[in-house]
This record gives sequence, structure tokens and C-alpha cells, in this order.
Amino acid sequence: MVYQSFLIKYAEIGTKGKNRYLFEDALSHQIKNALKKTEGSFVIAKESGRIYVQAAGEYDYDEVIEALQHVFGIAWICPVVQMENKDFEEIKNLAVRYIEEVYPDKHFTFKVESRRADKQYPIHSEQMNRDLGEVILKAFPETKVDVHHPDVMLRVEVRKVVNLYSLMIPGLGGMPVGTNGKAMLLLSGGIDSPVAGYMIAKRGVKIDAVYFHAPPYTSERAKQKVVDLATQVARYSGPIPLYVVNFTDIQLYIYDKCPHEELTILMRRYMMRIAEEIARRNDALALITGESIGQVASQTVPSLASTNEVCTMPVFRPLIGFDKQEIVDISQKIGTFETSIQPFEDCCTIFVAKHPVIKPNLERIRRSEENLQERIEEMVQTAIESAERIWCG
Repeated sequence: MVYQSFLIKYAEIGTKGKNRYLFEDALSHQIKNALKKTEGSFVIAKESGRIYVQAAGEYDYDEVIEALQHVFGIAWICPVVQMENKDFEEIKNLAVRYIEEVYPDKHFTFKVESRRADKQYPIHSEQMNRDLGEVILKAFPETKVDVHHPDVMLRVEVRKVVNLYSLMIPGLGGMPVGTNGKAMLLLSGGIDSPVAGYMIAKRGVKIDAVYFHAPPYTSERAKQKVVDLATQVARYSGPIPLYVVNFTDIQLYIYDKCPHEELTILMRRYMMRIAEEIARRNDALALITGESIGQVASQTVPSLASTNEVCTMPVFRPLIGFDKQEIVDISQKIGTFETSIQPFEDCCTIFVAKHPVIKPNLERIRRSEENLQERIEEMVQTAIESAERIWCG
């Protein structure tokens, strides 16, 4: 069976009210962008709360399905056979031909579910169900009807045209990217932060990213690893501008002036300050981190409270209650795991105390930062102004 149309079903968007069209338009735009990377020409159309993808000529079916499965907001992808002729005898013939071509093995149970969106159509849904079921049973005696748990659900919709389909390929769900503002992802090169970016993008948030580079202690290969991760996340979120911040001087200054057991907390606080300022300059309204409670010393509740204190923006931590294996499972699913485990250092793993504080005292942390006052503001501004922007995806 050659399909020239795909019915795109969405879930959460359908609960929206008067502004639903904004989400539908955003989803149509994301679908259009995804299909630009495939061979073929397509027309995206909205009709009666539905989105259709119409192929204008030849295309690669598997390539199109894969592209659509990377678009947030799609619940189901349904390859559809369409027919303008609404004559019921022709619909019967189409149903038989569809079963013949799509299901080589006819030993299955089925149910017919008809919808008469065109209320002028003379045959009611229940009658269509019975008559179509009867003609399928006659054509294929091996099949059986099961109205409760069928192997095949044949759906027939009479609208401006007749839609007939049974395959429903799962999409990612979520919300179309760009419908819920923009946030800045702190991308480290580890397993967690790419997953955090993916999960927030799934809620319709456009993603920018910032990476803290510490040459010569971190190599160009470590930087390329982060670029690769951003590119992999961008397959789902759309293009990501990655801001590469040179953090070496700030790290060395903190290392020289402050207690070593507080290094990680102090560095995290300045990372958050820098990320927030870059976010503000680029109209992002929140930060995203891959933190999970108790995973490392800097992610205990007191440590998180300490790093959070310097932020005025909301900080999204979608992995906060996840076990490590749950994060790894998502990382493998979205294709970032193998890149994340490449053995290149990041700036957080180089300057690490032997015994980092796990319950930092905020007053002590603030006093330690007073040791930095002579040069730190100038260094922060230099790091922000000299940040390199790389487009990923």
C-alpha cells in the first residue's frame, strides 16, 4: 500500500481553548521543518482540528516516519488512504483492498470504527460499521470480529473526503517547541544535562545552551563532544545556539582564593550567574540543569539551595527525582548516551576537592566569595563578552 497522506493526531493540544490554533500552527511549523530534511515535497494542512501531511510525489516512507517521530506535540502518526468518492460501494471496495494489501496474513481479529463527520452523509456510523465488517468477513473468511480487543482497528472517517486507516505509529507526545518560551540549558557533556534539555523541550520550551570550557585543562575534543550532544538534542528541539564560555581564569582564581572543599559549590554559583546573564541577553526566561538529588556532592539539598540562591530566574530540574538508571534509559532512547560516556574531562571534573562539602553553610560560602571581590566581576564580564556562539542542529 502506497500512502500519500498522514493524519497527525495530537493529545494535549486538543485540551486547549480559544488559543488552540496557536499550538496547531506551531506544530505545523515544526512538522514542516522536520520534513525539509527528507526527500520529497509535502503540504501540511489543518482541517477540523486535524493536521494532515500530504505527499506531493514520491518520498521515502521510513524516512518520513522517522522525521515525524522526532517532533514534539505528535501523539500518533497515521498513514491514511484518502478517497474523494463517497459512494458507499466504493468505500467497501477500498476497505477490502486495504486489508488485502496491508495485512498479508489474514488470521487476525478486527473491528470497524466509523465516524460520520459529514452529517449530510446518508449512512449512519453504526450501519457503516456493520456493512463494512460484513464485506471484510466475506472477502477474508480467516478473519474474525472482536469488538473488545481487536488485533486490527479499521477506522473509516467520512469528511470532505473519505479517510481509511488502521496503523497508528506512536509519536513523542508533549508540546510543540516554541509554544512555552525559551530557557538556557547548562550543558556539561555528561549523561544528565542532554536528557534534561530533551525533557524541557518536550514541554514546548525552545532551548539555548551554555557550556563552560576550561582550556588547556579541557581539550578541543571535550568541546566537540558537547557540540555533538547539542546537535543530537537539536534533532528533537530544533537548532540550538551553544554559548561556549572560557571558565579557566575564574576557576583558577577561585582555586587560589577559597577553601578547596568549597570549590565545586563556588564554581557552580558563578556558572549559574554567568548562564543567567547570557540567558537574559538572549530573552530566555529560565535555566535548565541536569541535577538529581543526592547524585554527587553538589546535588545534595543544601548544595542545591546554595547554588540556587544566586539565581533570580526559575531553574528547571526535570531529573531531580530520577534514579541514575532512569536517566541512562532516556539517554539511550534519544541517542545521546554513547556520546556522553566518551572519556573527555569537563571543567567540573578537573578542579575537584578530595573531600567536597556536602552540606555547605550559606554564610561561609558568602564569606568565601568576599575573597574574590577584587577581580571576580571583571572576570565574569570578560567570560560573558568573549563567549563563542556555535549553532548546533
